[in-house]
Amino acid sequence: MADSNAAGGASGLSDNAAGAIAYLTFIPAVFFLVMEPYNRSSNVRFHAWQSILLCVAAVAVDLVLGFVLVFALMFSPFLHLAAWRVIELFWLAVWLVCVVSAAQGKRFKLPVIGNLAEQQANK
Repeated sequence: MADSNAAGGASGLSDNAAGAIAYLTFIPAVFFLVMEPYNRSSNVRFHAWQSILLCVAAVAVDLVLGFVLVFALMFSPFLHLAAWRVIELFWLAVWLVCVVSAAQGKRFKLPVIGNLAEQQANK
């Protein structure tokens, strides 16, 4: 975290802001991994990689649970809808924690994903 505002120079965008923006979708995350000066900051790279991996994990988990919950729909439509709401609220909470942590200059590491993001950021 020593270089928390290293990218802020000419663009006016601090590393903390870039890290938080990286979580909007995978598109800004990829942008920050490719564009100078953001790709030189390990903090921005960490949040960009964690954002990309979080998107991949969310899609994969949603697909698997979607197939599982199709069977729940046969038994109870209410159970199916309630389960989806809980799952989506979980993803929203995880996303918000990541965005707020990045905006504060912290590295909140998600289980498994955080370690992979850190490995990629330190390359």
